Amino acid sequence: MINNLGGKKRQQGVTLLEMMIALAVSAIVLTLVAPNVQNILTKNRITAEINEMSGLLQFARFTSIDQRTTTIVCPSSDFETCSNDWDAPKIVFIDANGNDSRDNDEPLLQSSQNISRNNNMTSTANLIRFLDIGGTDTPATITLCPDSNEATYARALFVTLQGRSRISTDANNDGTHEDADGDNITC
Repeated sequence: MINNLGGKKRQQGVTLLEMMIALAVSAIVLTLVAPNVQNILTKNRITAEINEMSGLLQFARFTSIDQRTTTIVCPSSDFETCSNDWDAPKIVFIDANGNDSRDNDEPLLQSSQNISRNNNMTSTANLIRFLDIGGTDTPATITLCPDSNEATYARALFVTLQGRSRISTDANNDGTHEDADGDNITC
């Protein structure tokens, strides 16, 4: 833009040199910040999914106690039959006839979505069965890892025989959560 001030022409704007310096500073800042943003997103995604699974387990346990019946939590791609793929959605239902599968007369009580395609969920049990007193017949460990298999992001959810669930912690502060035996979680 050109201004006429007292007959003098004055140019206003940014020079090429100033623009290149601003671009270089922006690139340096993005290079330093971008990896940290990715770490935060990965941690938040893992935390959200492990918390959702914990909520499903607690709901199933309280339902089994409240209704005085067996309640099942399992993965299911069709919301009807249980599968072994813990990346699939999870379903909660009352197993009135004790056959470990959801029949037409057994309503779906709650469900979850697929886990993020950036994560992998595994379990030591095919399904988690809460008995009428709130306990389980088998303890289970559900492990959630990012696709990168970085153990520092891995989390686990432990279900005890009493039916209580708890999320893994980093008790020794080495940056990796421990399993039920105190060993670092591996992916």
